[in-house]
Amino acid sequence: MTSNEAVLQMVAALEVAGVPYMLVGSYSSNFYGVARATYDADFVIQIGPDALRQLTTQLGTELRLDPQMSFETVTTTSRFVVSAVHSQFKIELFLLSADPHDQARFSRRRRMPFLGREICVPSAEDVIITKLYWSKLGQRAKDTDDVRNVVAVQGDALDWNYIHGWCDQHGTRALLDDIRRSIPPP
Repeated sequence: MTSNEAVLQMVAALEVAGVPYMLVGSYSSNFYGVARATYDADFVIQIGPDALRQLTTQLGTELRLDPQMSFETVTTTSRFVVSAVHSQFKIELFLLSADPHDQARFSRRRRMPFLGREICVPSAEDVIITKLYWSKLGQRAKDTDDVRNVVAVQGDALDWNYIHGWCDQHGTRALLDDIRRSIPPP
């Protein structure tokens, strides 16, 4: 099973189980920016105990859900880990948090054609805001590279007022401004 096949199988399972979701992390920055290799896929989900049982039955034999929830330090949210059998590829299912931006980006998610089907993804603006925040918390260069690529590709199509408002709240505006200055003009 390829990583994209695992993602598509997870999307199908989430949709059959009726679990609201969005594909985030490197897959969402690849969608809006420049593709890079990744060893996992991240989803934000809104799920209750009954839906979790339903989801587990929908995964099939190629994906295995670890029933033990864990805590992720960079995003400071709870998650479940799904492993692709016969592969090192992992899927992390982050629970939708009460964080105001997490709530806003989830409400703004959109269904877009990706990987050959319609998949719920965050807006390009929310990818930038989240990646900047994660970069601040985890000091991860790949997140700033993802932001640079999304900004370079999306440019003037972005809602800069929305981005600036959240970056000001998160304390990431200076980092955003540095990244924007580092991008050569078109």
